[in-house]
This record gives sequence, structure tokens and C-alpha cells, in this order.
Amino acid sequence: MSAPEPDVERVPPGDDPADDGRHDEPHGRGPSRLGWLRAGVLGANDGIVSTAALVVGVAGATTDRGTLLTAGTAGLVAGAVSMGLGEYVSVSTQRDSESALLAQERRELATTPDEELDELAALYEQKGLTPGTARQVAEELTAQDAFAAHVDVELGLDPDALSRPWQAAGASALAFTVGAVLPLLAVLLPPPSARVPATFLAVLVALVVTGAVSARLGRSRVRTAVLRLVVGGSAAMVATYLIGTALGGVAG
Repeated sequence: MSAPEPDVERVPPGDDPADDGRHDEPHGRGPSRLGWLRAGVLGANDGIVSTAALVVGVAGATTDRGTLLTAGTAGLVAGAVSMGLGEYVSVSTQRDSESALLAQERRELATTPDEELDELAALYEQKGLTPGTARQVAEELTAQDAFAAHVDVELGLDPDALSRPWQAAGASALAFTVGAVLPLLAVLLPPPSARVPATFLAVLVALVVTGAVSARLGRSRVRTAVLRLVVGGSAAMVATYLIGTALGGVAG
């Protein structure tokens, strides 16, 4: 039996920089449950920043609403497709790797069951169990479901909760589109003189929200995440606006 857990002060999730957010999730289930949410938040953030930088840059060169609409819509569509495709390829590769590891584990259990039992017992010894207890636990789990025991302890995988490429791709593409709509509307709806300030303000507010949400999902510091996004987004918009203004002056 393990010793009673000492009575220590609990730090709220998100306030401790060393808190990686895994203590609240069952082993192997947290990443699969939150993966698509995180992909969605990242997709929305990319949609906001990239589209805002694009339309602000174009607004620095011209005040024509048709040009802004065309550029913004093209950026939205291209970005959503790119985001969804990139996420699909990335998560598909991850799933292929997971499937290969599971297949290898099945082969090893079928061909060398004794070695696999010794390996499982050794893994439990590494977790702090005595050799006798580790061996007993390994034998009991092997008798119940050897494959599930090995993939859980050795690989840290849940065969029923592998990565889902289409889910991640759809979440990223949809979130990018939703995020991109905000700066596009912000630059199109106001009068020409207010387009750039309105877009800056709308984007900064949106970045604060997405930064806070992503920090909560990742159990990291909210202020740090928000500051990082606001500074990065502001820099992108300022840079493209200056470039657009310069190029618009040359073209004019």
C-alpha cells in the first residue's frame, strides 16, 4: 500500500507554470478529448491573425471595398483549406504511428508472451512497486487483458481513443473560417476612415479571448498566453499595414 498523500496546498489549474493539466484527466483520455478543442482554438487564432494582417495590409494600399472583399475572401478560403489539410496530414501521420505501435505490440504478445510479461513487470517496478508486487500485478493484468495492459503502461495509448484526422481537420478548418470572418467584417462594414482602427480593435479583443481559452485548455498562464498573442497579432498587422501603405504609394 502507498503512504497517505501529504496535506499540501493545491494550486488552481492555470496558475502553476509547472502544471501541465494532466492530473485531472484519466490516463490516455485527456488528449483525445481535448485535441480537437485545441486544434479549433489554434485554427481560430490563425484565422484571426492571418486574415487581419492580409486585409489591413490591403487597406493600407486601397480603400476600395471590392478589393478588400476579394482579398479577404481569398485569404479565408485558402487559409481554411491549408489549415484543414495540414491538420489532417499531421494527425494522420500520428494515427499511423499509433496503429503501427499497436500492431507491433500484438505481434510481440503473440510470439514472445513470456518476455512481454517480464517487460510489463519491469515497467511496474520502475513505477515504484516491489518486484513481487509488480510481478503479481503484471500476471493479473495479463490474465485479464494482456494487450490492454501493455499498450496502457508501455505505450500510453488507448486503442479506442486514437487520433482522429478528419475531426481535427474539420475543427481547424471551421475554426479558421470563423476566426477569419471577424477581421473581414471589421474591415468591410465601417466607413473607409475607420476601417483600420476598427479592425485593430476587433482583432485585439478576439486575440484576448482566444488566448485565454487556449491557456485554460492547456492549463498554462492566461496572462502570458494573451500577451503573446496580442503582441504577435499587433506586430503582424502593423507590418502589413506599413507595407501596404508603402506599396500603395508607389503604385499610385
